[in-house]
Amino acid sequence: MSVEQLTQAVAMVGGRAITEASGRVTAQKAPAIAATGVDLISIGWITHGAPILDIGLDWERS
Repeated sequence: MSVEQLTQAVAMVGGRAITEASGRVTAQKAPAIAATGVDLISIGWITHGAPILDIGLDWERS
């Protein structure tokens, strides 16, 4: 959805529901998306681009 379409969608909702923008959102695009009036913005690339960290938890009976 383009920023223009998002602006129209937020206007159509008219505050009757919480709106969220998600998908292909980057830090560079976030200010323009925020200006549309959405209530929430999800930025998944933060976790998608993070390096893998293998964490384990071993239980031993004492």
